[in-house]
Amino acid sequence: MTLSPSTVAARRQAFKQLHQSGCFVIPNPWDAGSARYLQGLGFQALATTSAGFAWSMGQPDGHLDRETMLAHLRMMVGATDLPVNADFESGFAADAQGVTESVRLAIETGVAGLSIEDATGDPTHPIRPLDEAVARLRAARRAIDAAGGDTLLVGRAENFFVGRPDLDDTIQRLKAYAEAGADCLYAPGIRTREEIAAVVAAVAPKPVNLLVGSASPLTLADIAALGVRRVSVGGALARAAWGGFMRAAKTLAEDGRFDGFADAASGQAINAVFSG
Repeated sequence: MTLSPSTVAARRQAFKQLHQSGCFVIPNPWDAGSARYLQGLGFQALATTSAGFAWSMGQPDGHLDRETMLAHLRMMVGATDLPVNADFESGFAADAQGVTESVRLAIETGVAGLSIEDATGDPTHPIRPLDEAVARLRAARRAIDAAGGDTLLVGRAENFFVGRPDLDDTIQRLKAYAEAGADCLYAPGIRTREEIAAVVAAVAPKPVNLLVGSASPLTLADIAALGVRRVSVGGALARAAWGGFMRAAKTLAEDGRFDGFADAASGQAINAVFSG
C-alpha cells in the first residue's frame, strides 16, 4: 500500500511530538500481524527489528540485503496506522556516500524515523572508528534534510552490544552523533540506573532510547524517572514467540507429546484481532 504524502507527513510529525516530553514504549514487531496486534493494544508508535525480521526469513541477524529490508519497511509502514521507526542497521553501505543513498531509499518507504548504528559486523573489528561513524551519521542527516527534514534520525553506539562495555567511549560517541545531526540517541546494552542516567545527562536535551530486551528490575516508571524518552524491546518479542514455538516443537519431536500447545492462543482469538 502506498501512503499519501500528507499521511506520511502526519505520522512523522506525530512521531517527533512523542519525543518532546514524557516516556513512551515503542515495541518491535517483525511482520504485519505482530504490527497490527501491537497497534490494537494502544501503542503510539512501532519500531522494526532487523533480528526478528531476519529470523522470520530463515536468516541470522545482519544477513539480509538492502532491497529485502526496504521491501520489509514498505510492508510494515502499510500494515499499520502508526509511525514506524526503521532498524536500518549500519545503513547498508560501505561508505558515507552509500549511506546517503540508502537513507534516501528508506525515507521513500514512508518510515517516520530510522537508526544508523556504528557496528561493523566484523567480530575482529566490531565497531567503526569514531570519525568514520560520524561521517556516516552526517551522510544520513544530509539525506533526511534533502527530503524535507521530517524523518527522525537515531544515532546508535553499539559498544555494549559488541562486547566493549566502555561507558566513556559510548558517551563520547553519542555526543558526537548528536552533533552530527542525530535527533535521538541510543546505546543498546546499557542496563544500570547509573549507566542510563549518565547517558541521558550527557546528550540532554536530546531524547534517549533505552533498550529493554530481557526481564529487568526497572519498571517503565523507573525508566521515565531517569529521563529516558522512549523504550524499545528490540528482538525480545520475536524471541518470546520463538521461545514458545521452540519449546512446543521440541516437546513434540523429542517426547511425542502435545503439552507445548497448552498456552497457545485460540484461533478464534487471533482471527478476532484481524477481523474488522
